[in-house]
Amino acid sequence: MSSSFLEMPRRQMLTASVAALAGAGLASWCRPVRAEGHPPPTYLEWKDGESMKVFNATAVETRRAVLGTSLVTPADQLYVHNLLAPPAAAIVARPEAWALQVEGVKKPRALSLSELKGLGQVTLATVLQAAGNGRAFFPGKPAGIPWTVGGAGCVVWGGVPLRRVVEALGGLQGGSHYITATGGEVLPEGVDPLTVVFERSVPLATLEDALLVWELNGQPLPLAHGGPLRLIVPGYQGVNNVKYLRRLAFTAAESQARVMARDFRLAPPGARPDPSQPPVWEMPLKSWIHAPLTERGKLPSGRLQVQGVAFGGTQAVSRVEVSVDGGRQWQEAELVGPDLGRFAWRKFALNVTLPAGRHTLVSRVIDASGREQPRERVENAGGYNNNSWLDHAVTVQLS
Repeated sequence: MSSSFLEMPRRQMLTASVAALAGAGLASWCRPVRAEGHPPPTYLEWKDGESMKVFNATAVETRRAVLGTSLVTPADQLYVHNLLAPPAAAIVARPEAWALQVEGVKKPRALSLSELKGLGQVTLATVLQAAGNGRAFFPGKPAGIPWTVGGAGCVVWGGVPLRRVVEALGGLQGGSHYITATGGEVLPEGVDPLTVVFERSVPLATLEDALLVWELNGQPLPLAHGGPLRLIVPGYQGVNNVKYLRRLAFTAAESQARVMARDFRLAPPGARPDPSQPPVWEMPLKSWIHAPLTERGKLPSGRLQVQGVAFGGTQAVSRVEVSVDGGRQWQEAELVGPDLGRFAWRKFALNVTLPAGRHTLVSRVIDASGREQPRERVENAGGYNNNSWLDHAVTVQLS
């Protein structure tokens, strides 16, 4: 087993990290999400509306002040983004009826969810993040959901390593360079399936860490997050973590589906995306501050604690630095709480003393390979991969 998987027993890990989340996916006490005053779609009605910002019926963002208050993001506070309407809820009511077709292996066939579970289970904590998280900070206002920081969370998945599935099916056929995953959404009639099907390809090297998951924070994977079965590619942007996983193939070439070939490409500003441009794959390293915030008024001057979260994409976090003067001077913050592995985020904190007035607080993360979070974003037409520490600054007013 890869060292990236949590080594502690599954029950112990869940007890230690998710105890505070008991029933998070089924909470009945929270105020439900409501879009523009209308009742929410059924698959989102269990979300905590107090913690969420609603864009539409298929996209909700976690509020900045909520992020990081728990190391593991409760399911009812986790963002949602679906490009297509989800399948009928019956698929999670009868999860054992779900089957996954696996191709590009020596013994290709369909595997039921029960058969996948029979191959064993591991747990893995990862950051899940929308590719456009931080899009709202692009001055050109690219089309798409205007995420700030809340299109992200850190959760614990339960499932089987994909490489174990490949081994059970005799290994790869050979000649494969990509893992191509297809979602099970119902496609509209009368259109070319390649224009709408949710099908993404990632490099074959991700086989080392990829999971097929059926649990989120110790509970059955809900429909809103891809249940009953989802592909998780640790360290890769959320769009590559295909929901409602129906087909998984090891292929020589990338998928020709529009969501792979044309969308989610790092096209220059003003350009139309095409297959020659880099795909949106790995998450860049990133951090942001979630406290203190003064959106609802001033805070008293004096001693306060700066808090935030940081992650390294496919690399572990080495350290985090904080500036209280807009990036002119930096201090090393303390990494707080348990380390859930290189794909999870780390909480950080720094005690500071500040006088009355306006202060610009920023953070930057340095990963285990020495990479440093950049000051500026990389401009692109889609507003993807924004990890600029300057864009993610917060300004506080102290009295």
